[in-house]
Amino acid sequence: MAERRAFAQKISRTVAAEVRKQISGQYSGSPQLLKNLSLVGNVSHHASVPLTEAVDPVDLEDYLITHPLAVESGPLRDLLEFPPDDIEVVYSPRDCRTLVSAVPEESEMDPHVRDCVRSYTEDWAIVNRKYHKLGTGFNPNTLDKQKERQKGLPKQVFESDEAPDGNSYQDEQDDLKRRSMSIDDTPRGSWACSIFDLKNSLPDALLPSLLDRTPNEDIDHQNDDQRKSNRHKELFALHPAPDEEEPIERLSIPEIPKEHFGQRLLVKCLSLKFEIEIEPIFASLALYDVKEKKKISENFYFDLNSEQMKGMLRPHVPPAAITTLARSAIFSITYPSQDVFLVIKLEKVLQQGDIGECAEPYMIFKEADATKNKEKLEKLRSQADQFCQRLGKYRMPFAWTAIHLMNIVSSAGSLERDSTDVEISTGERKGSWSERRNSSVVGRRSLERTTSGDEACSLTTFRPATLTVTNFFKQEGDRLSDEDLYKFLADMRRPSSVLRRLRPITAQLKIDISPAPENPHYCLTPELLQVKSYPDSRVRPTREILEFPARDVYVPNTTYRNLLYVYPQSLNFANRQGSARNITVKVQFMYGEDPSNAMPVIFGKSSCSEFSKEAYTAVVYHNRSPDFHEEIKVKLPATLTDHHHLLFTFYHVSCQQKQNTPLETPVGYTWIPMLQNGRLKTGQFCLPVSLEKPPQAYSVLSPEVPLPGMKWVDNHKGVFNVEVVAVSSIHTQDPYLDKFFALVNALDEHMFPVRIGDMRIMENNLENELKSSISALNSSQLEPVVRFLHLLLDKLILLVVRPPVIAGQIVNLGQASFEAMASIVNRLHKNLEGNQDQHGRNSLLTSYIYYVFRLPNTYPNSPSPGPGGLGGSVHYATMARSAVRPASLHLNRSRSLSNSNPDISGTPTSPDDEVRSIIGSKGLDRSNSWVNTGGPKAAPWGSNPSPSAESTQAMDRSCNRMSSHTETSSFLQTLTGRLPTKKLFHEELALQWVVCSGSVREAALQQAWFFFELMVKSMVHHLYFTDKLDAPRKNRFPERFMDDIAALVSTIASDVVSRFQKDTEMVERLNMSLAFFLNDLLSVMDRGFVFSLIKACYKQVSSKLYSLPNPSLLVSLRLDFLRVICSHEHYVTLNLPCSLLTPPASPSPSVSSATSQSSGFSTNVQDQKTANMFELSLPFRQQHYLAGLVLTELAIILDPDADGLFGLHKKVINMVHNLLSSHDSDPRYSDPQVKARVAMLYLPLIGIIMETVPQLYDFTETHNQRGRPSCVAIEDYESEGGNMISQTVAMAIAGTPVPQLARPSSFLLTSSTGRQHSMFSAESSRSLLICLLWVLKNADETVLQKWFTDLSVLQLNRLLDLLYLCVSCFEYKGKKVFERMNSLTFKKSKDMRAKLEEAILGSIGARQEMVRRSRGQLERSPSGSAFGSQENLRWRKDMTHWRQNTEKLDKSRAEIEHEALIDGNLATEANLIILDALEIIVQTVSLAESKESILGGVLKVLLHSMACHQSALYLQHCFATQRALVSKFPELLFEEETEQCADLCLRLLRHCSSSVSSIRSHASASLYLLMRQNFEIGNNFARVKMQVTMSLSSLVGTSQSFNEEFLRRSLKTILTYAEEDLELRETTFPDQVQDLVFNLHMILSDTVKMKEHQEDPEMLIDLMYRIAKGYQTSPDLRLTWLQNMAGKHSERSNHAEAAQCLVHSAALVAEYLSMLEDRKYLPVGCVTFQNISSNVLEESAVSDDVVSPDEEGICSGKYFTEAGLVGLLEQAAASFSMAGMYEAVNEVYKVLVPIHEANRDAKKLSVIHGKLQEAFSKIVHQSTGWEFVLCEYFSF
Repeated sequence: MAERRAFAQKISRTVAAEVRKQISGQYSGSPQLLKNLSLVGNVSHHASVPLTEAVDPVDLEDYLITHPLAVESGPLRDLLEFPPDDIEVVYSPRDCRTLVSAVPEESEMDPHVRDCVRSYTEDWAIVNRKYHKLGTGFNPNTLDKQKERQKGLPKQVFESDEAPDGNSYQDEQDDLKRRSMSIDDTPRGSWACSIFDLKNSLPDALLPSLLDRTPNEDIDHQNDDQRKSNRHKELFALHPAPDEEEPIERLSIPEIPKEHFGQRLLVKCLSLKFEIEIEPIFASLALYDVKEKKKISENFYFDLNSEQMKGMLRPHVPPAAITTLARSAIFSITYPSQDVFLVIKLEKVLQQGDIGECAEPYMIFKEADATKNKEKLEKLRSQADQFCQRLGKYRMPFAWTAIHLMNIVSSAGSLERDSTDVEISTGERKGSWSERRNSSVVGRRSLERTTSGDEACSLTTFRPATLTVTNFFKQEGDRLSDEDLYKFLADMRRPSSVLRRLRPITAQLKIDISPAPENPHYCLTPELLQVKSYPDSRVRPTREILEFPARDVYVPNTTYRNLLYVYPQSLNFANRQGSARNITVKVQFMYGEDPSNAMPVIFGKSSCSEFSKEAYTAVVYHNRSPDFHEEIKVKLPATLTDHHHLLFTFYHVSCQQKQNTPLETPVGYTWIPMLQNGRLKTGQFCLPVSLEKPPQAYSVLSPEVPLPGMKWVDNHKGVFNVEVVAVSSIHTQDPYLDKFFALVNALDEHMFPVRIGDMRIMENNLENELKSSISALNSSQLEPVVRFLHLLLDKLILLVVRPPVIAGQIVNLGQASFEAMASIVNRLHKNLEGNQDQHGRNSLLTSYIYYVFRLPNTYPNSPSPGPGGLGGSVHYATMARSAVRPASLHLNRSRSLSNSNPDISGTPTSPDDEVRSIIGSKGLDRSNSWVNTGGPKAAPWGSNPSPSAESTQAMDRSCNRMSSHTETSSFLQTLTGRLPTKKLFHEELALQWVVCSGSVREAALQQAWFFFELMVKSMVHHLYFTDKLDAPRKNRFPERFMDDIAALVSTIASDVVSRFQKDTEMVERLNMSLAFFLNDLLSVMDRGFVFSLIKACYKQVSSKLYSLPNPSLLVSLRLDFLRVICSHEHYVTLNLPCSLLTPPASPSPSVSSATSQSSGFSTNVQDQKTANMFELSLPFRQQHYLAGLVLTELAIILDPDADGLFGLHKKVINMVHNLLSSHDSDPRYSDPQVKARVAMLYLPLIGIIMETVPQLYDFTETHNQRGRPSCVAIEDYESEGGNMISQTVAMAIAGTPVPQLARPSSFLLTSSTGRQHSMFSAESSRSLLICLLWVLKNADETVLQKWFTDLSVLQLNRLLDLLYLCVSCFEYKGKKVFERMNSLTFKKSKDMRAKLEEAILGSIGARQEMVRRSRGQLERSPSGSAFGSQENLRWRKDMTHWRQNTEKLDKSRAEIEHEALIDGNLATEANLIILDALEIIVQTVSLAESKESILGGVLKVLLHSMACHQSALYLQHCFATQRALVSKFPELLFEEETEQCADLCLRLLRHCSSSVSSIRSHASASLYLLMRQNFEIGNNFARVKMQVTMSLSSLVGTSQSFNEEFLRRSLKTILTYAEEDLELRETTFPDQVQDLVFNLHMILSDTVKMKEHQEDPEMLIDLMYRIAKGYQTSPDLRLTWLQNMAGKHSERSNHAEAAQCLVHSAALVAEYLSMLEDRKYLPVGCVTFQNISSNVLEESAVSDDVVSPDEEGICSGKYFTEAGLVGLLEQAAASFSMAGMYEAVNEVYKVLVPIHEANRDAKKLSVIHGKLQEAFSKIVHQSTGWEFVLCEYFSF
């Protein structure tokens, strides 16, 4: 037991339990504090389950049947059940880019092609959870939608924002001076001046019917209605969402699978001009990557010749198809890099002479000299004309150039979008050969980094550029190969390029390069299909150029594409006898051997027909072994046969015209068969060339086969190099995939034997071959696997669902397919890391599941699958359905075993005992598979036999769609002795997963999400096809499937629990996958069953928690799990919000119910019901199951006794916050009645938060006010906002352990007084409090009131403390603060401090953090230190580099305005909610007599809220409530809470001087009523008079921004009330009010004077003296002003004067003390002080109207005590001694000594005598007495 960890030991700690026991003794059903992790203290009426244990959930389906809702319709009705259209199965047609979809032209297709085409054209099968977007994952408060919801907020008026600016204020002052010019002339006592000014003032508006005697209830109702009208409905729309990464529960909808494009570039070819124009020139463009040595696009052929030039070729060229006239092209570049070149090649018509000779004229003639060389040019033209006539169909290489693409892009990279001209030339000047550009081009783009790590470039944002290429290089006849080209290109990048020394061909080629637009018009795909938005077919098109990506691209095929590119490379005829010099190769694609069998499938180049039957390569003059650089593009037929082949014919072309020589002479033949053993033949070939025409039937053989009697060039050696490349979404070009597809299709067609490679597979061998081909899928290349991913997975699933029948045996391939899927999914995960979302789900797979996957053979409206349907021939074991049902059908219910997979013998060797027992108990014939009978046990198989229309329709949709050959069925039955099976995919999947083990199980676990999502989609489809989406949930799935699911969930939960420390990352994924799975199941399965699964998971976690030393990681996983489950869009419905909690009938009288009888309050069932609603009681946790789990987590984690969970505070609070804010914005819950039901699910939250009061961040500390109301001396713990390094950090630096910050508090409920609590951060506390306010705002008031009635005084006080804290927490900050916060410096210093703390406390290092972040796992940090890194996470956001640019630090004016607007509305709404709650508490108190002490607390909260910045709107409601409170409980203020009365007067006066008129009118009304009430109690309102006058004095003395003009108005308003108050007209009241007002006004006038003399200290003091004199009759006030004067004097170091003020104060106090207390040792009034100053007699209390000191409210200040007197005298002595008046010091001490002697205070006496000794020795030392005498003289 020693190892039992601390957490577990604390669970039964006695101290806490004892305290709880005592409290629950007073009152049983208390909602108290839920937190008892122990069983002891939770007193309730039924056996309780500790919070750490999971409770049994209610059986939701049964509950809904047995508790129907009373209302028939209305908003509450919708809370009861999921909507009927909750899940829809949608077949949505896929978007096709092109006008006609790309499909093969042939109607007859082989099965593989058919499957591929189907896979590229069928509709998407989408399962849509219609309301999914209403779950918390898409909470609008966490998205940018919050801004929309904040539109139309009213602007709240705040005095702090309304402060007048200097100028207007100054004018007002001058105006005032003018109006009260008489002040100087009149003596201070003169009424005249005051009356004059007051009469001039305007009162504010009076409140209607303020003076009527309305019954309190009516006033309450009125106030209530006004308070509740026009309230902001959604509290969370005003509250900024907590700082979270992407919410973990959000699964975004995957991207629709679509064709892959890289970054797209639009190239427009504008013109090509040479110095001389004598013949047509043909151009082509292509992209090359030098580094990869790869051509990365197909060729784009364009023709810029003039009509005249084109005319020279008329006889040879058929009319041009418009598709071949394109002059602009769109290139796609997936991997842009510094190595990409745009290469332009030019060809011309073949002529006699080598390239150099032919290019010569272009180099020597200049356009300028055209007239000079006229004759020569004419000659050249006529020559060219002859060659065009004779050799027009042959070409020769001519010239080439290259453009370094990235130079263009980066030079054009500045962002202004006008175009840039870049001129490219070679040679003449030092500027590099490649570009000379206009000076306007300056901006260089900073190069972005791409995945490849090269310096890469973005092609999407550069500025369009127009290039002029001026120089071409002539082609060298012996350097035409690609190898040579790469060398040239590499050389071009060097500064000393060899090419630069060559003589160029000058020309001008103009091209535009720009980023391709989103949807260009008039575009053609590489197959020449028109891309959508092609308004007119006669317009010159733009061609999309097919990319050959530099590296693999992993994107599944989604369109039909079947192209072949043929690249003849070189030919060696050196050893061929006979003449063969000008060689061209004719390429044809043949479907047979007859010359007429050439197919028109070769794409035309430019200005020719679209397709042709042959293509010729360019001729190199007089070269016996030429290189070629041709690209021949072929459209492959969809279905190939053994006779399809490429035929190459070699010709010698005679350029000179001689007698009897034909134009072309065939000099050799060779060919490539397209299919070899059924597979497409591609790659590099080195072929022998035959001298004579190939013999009959040559096409099925390869030319390498030595055919008898044939003559070959060079002894049958390979002399012709050619490369064949296919770009096809039909041919996989991977042997393993090919074999698998071939076998599956053979099964489909039932064609035996199957030829694969060199093998012939007979039927008896098929099963083994099939299995081995499935397992060999692992060896295939990843790229083709991804390209054919959809088809591959479809086929594997088909094999699971419809086991094939081979040789009469049903072969079960479930296990093999499951393994293959697991391994494919893992390969994708490992190799394509960049494709994953935050949950590690590969986007290719999510798209597959979401759009593509469907149950095989359940296509809507598809015919019964005959041979034409999807692989649906009868040879699959599908069951035949006939009109007459065979009798045997009913017997088929027995669980038949499949014969395959015999290796699972008795029990599965699963490592987990629990699973073994689950599976074992079911009888293990299950290990393979059963016939699935679909649906509920009772229903017969298939569908209703009655032939009505509906049933036939249902039969068509039914899953068991079968072909109708009855005889086949019986034939199979006789063959195999059993009926064929048709399995349901989800059942088979669950089964395979449960029984798998070892590496397969591990693979499935790694990617569990994939199988879970497949299973869910399969379940939904099954329900859809069997019309069960509306069926009762209990009948939807068979029991054995549910058992499998239970076993699966249980084992996976145990994996999470047992492996979370070792494989953290994997377990995080697994945990989330499981949670999402359960979330999905809640939409389709029996929900009670799913709850029991959740409980099972919980159980596993809790049993593990007890044994862990540091539980935070596991609890954190459980929080993620719960958060995902609770993000279900029908979370509220799942919690049965309409159920009223009734305690379950307990079988035995529970112990606790016996003790509860001793409660002082009533304990009837009604109370218990209320208590159950507010506690985490058993009924609450059972019926509101998920809400119970959420609140339990909150209670456990926030419990101060919970070890090591501190780091999870933020996480658990965010979870609750997120739920509530999501409910808040949910349109389904906008009705207040409904919202109240939702809030009911969170009532225990109030109690939980009450428990945390001592740990909450103290927002009141930021005020310069007393701390929290009822906390005893809060020690100076460091608050988060301190600007010093916090104590914890200091400790860490010193190397001592971090102390828990303690905050002692007066609450008795903290479990044991000495406990230390870790404080919550401000952010967490704020989140908690906003949640509390939301519950208080939306909960049903009567329920709250009932509960408040049940609370003890202690607990109500605690609630009031919480409200007090809320007032400070949501106080309006004011615009100025937002502006200040906006400045950068503030942000930086804070960050630095946070980073320092992080680094020192050593939570996660930033590096690890980045790594985790990149995997999308922030927040789940393993640091479980007491200072959990979670709480401090905020700074990382600014730190990590990629956030820097997105976060604009400086906000615009409008944003600041908006923030202030939101904050103002939040402050107003929060305070109104608090006000509502206070009203409910007051009503509660009025009902129960014993709660008077609570009212003081209510008043405290009210006063505190008046002291904070509040909006005018709130203040008027607040004053209304305060008036009602005073009128209900007048004695409260005037007798018990006297200090609060003073406070109230101060607050009211402060608001009477507000600049906002509505605030003033309410404040003055409140003040008037206060006087009136005080008067009515005792015909005298001395107390209020006194306190108002004192308040005014202290306001005037302390407030800087005080404005007397506004206050004067309020005084006038009060006078006006007094004049209009008919009831009291006959009493002395109006006169007393008038006196008071005039007195106040005089103080005001003096204040004005004081303000004027701010700069003249002598005058100022004089005024103060006058004011103090005016208070002769009011000791407290006189003392206040004497203190003010003393303060002013000592500020200016007038110590003697200050001392005199203090002596006067002491004399005043002594005077009153002698009247109050008769003590001999005290000075007898002011006479005693005569020796110090003769003026003190002024202080004698002689005047008649002086109030006697024992009357209420007089002389009650702290100075009117013995200690106060001593204090004043000591201060006076100190001041005298500083002033050097040592004689006086002695006199003061003469008065002090007797007091200390009487108190026997030896210590003080010794100090005094020490001081006296100093004083006297100073007197002795003074050289002359003059200084002293003079000093004395002046001071008096």
